[in-house]
Amino acid sequence: MSTMTDTHDDHDDHDHKPTGITRWLYTTNHKDIGTMYLWFSFTMFLIGGFMAMIIRAELYQPGLQIIDPNFFNQMTTVHGLIMVFGAVMPAFVGLANWLIPMMIGAPDMALPRMNNWSFWILPFAFSILLASLFMEGGGPNFGWTFYAPLSTTYSNDSTAFFIFSVHIMGMSSIMGAINVIVTIFNMRAPGMTFMKMPLFVWTWLITAFLLIAVMPVLAGTVTMMLTDKYFGTSFFDAAGGGDPVMFQHIFWFFGHPEVYIMILPAFGIVSEIIPTFARKRLFGYSSMVYATSSIALLSFIVWAHHMLTTGMPVAAELFFMYATMLISVPTGVKVFNWVATMWKGSMTFETPMLFALAFVILFTIGGFSGLMLAITPADFQYHDTYFVVAHFHYVLVTGAIFSIMAAAYYWLPKWTGHMYDEKLGKTHFWCSLISVNVLFFPMHFVGLAGMPRRIPDYALQFADFNKIISIGGFAFGLSQLIFLAVVIKCIRGGEKATDRVWEGATGLEWEIPSPAPYHTFSTPPEIK
Repeated sequence: MSTMTDTHDDHDDHDHKPTGITRWLYTTNHKDIGTMYLWFSFTMFLIGGFMAMIIRAELYQPGLQIIDPNFFNQMTTVHGLIMVFGAVMPAFVGLANWLIPMMIGAPDMALPRMNNWSFWILPFAFSILLASLFMEGGGPNFGWTFYAPLSTTYSNDSTAFFIFSVHIMGMSSIMGAINVIVTIFNMRAPGMTFMKMPLFVWTWLITAFLLIAVMPVLAGTVTMMLTDKYFGTSFFDAAGGGDPVMFQHIFWFFGHPEVYIMILPAFGIVSEIIPTFARKRLFGYSSMVYATSSIALLSFIVWAHHMLTTGMPVAAELFFMYATMLISVPTGVKVFNWVATMWKGSMTFETPMLFALAFVILFTIGGFSGLMLAITPADFQYHDTYFVVAHFHYVLVTGAIFSIMAAAYYWLPKWTGHMYDEKLGKTHFWCSLISVNVLFFPMHFVGLAGMPRRIPDYALQFADFNKIISIGGFAFGLSQLIFLAVVIKCIRGGEKATDRVWEGATGLEWEIPSPAPYHTFSTPPEIK
């Protein structure tokens, strides 16, 4: 009898704890799914980075030396798509999966099976996108914004595969967003009101609503593209009564909120990290929540600032100029609050804090160049030059990606139970910081001097700056291998993390007037 019971127990264990590949394929555990998202996004980051290196190798000197212009266009297109949809967004979804249930006191995400599915369709989406590069005629070569008629009339036949992969990415994003919203609305611990939620949870809640609002717009855009190319419609073809500029309006109505989808969770991450290392509560919590909501709402009325040179009426140009400038107000509130949080704090500078500080400073530079681009008459000079490339890379690399790295360093001890190698982490930070500025800062100068983006060759006067930019690019790409080494080393072992990680790491006690933020997953000290 006892033998039967033992066998039954073993069988039960086997049922509930699958191992190997089965564990990952069928898992509904939010931590496992979060881990898969993070590894997937890092893989995509390396693939997209490799494509960026091909682009920079071609631009190292003037003339065509390594690749032909068509392949150069494919690289710029797929690099952009992979970094936006494959690296930044899945990383934030991975962080949401790992952290939101723990931060709100929920046992898991609300819809665990959908959670599993929303991850597992992503590898297929990106396999299809990457496979298109090997098809006859090559992959998508019309820029990550896939403007018509480039994408409808003049593109090659792999376009259908590109459209299919974008649809799958969109499905994944919508499912992830629904899961986040349902989890936050229904599964908060008793007593956790909305205005007591950690800011990371708030930023993700707002991001999830943005995703649900704009992903169907993207789906509609690519579907119209599909029917224009393969089924004889002319939504974007002037010869059939369509309008190619309409494509840009629809695309950017999705594209501009998308930009904020990629930065709002970063604001949440930085708002978790800075208070910890300043040993103070976040300054202006409620204003941060309102500022984030305002940014999200305003993001819907600024889309045509990407189109100021398309010949719209002056009244429209003025509207989009002022609306865009208005977004800088809530963003300024956030930066002010981060600085005020650090003001007179007992700051220490571990790797997560270094990345968070770099985020605040460099994201602000990206914000200022964005303000310049918002000024309609000035934009006529800047539009489609490397100045724009410099602007959005400051926002997305030193913004979104630096915040993801800060988050990884900050929560790795919680995830693995081990401390990462601080010296190696700081090496990664300084290599990344220096190289990323060598890479992107000179782009402002070549852009202002008139160097157009997405072109494989350039005039001789840009040669010196391009050489510097390319060297920065290779250095930044290689620096990320240090990050990989840090993560693998941390997973394999190392100094054991204490219950209250950052107290242990810094050797500083939390003082009573400035307690640990109550959502760092540990019991707060009694506040007398």
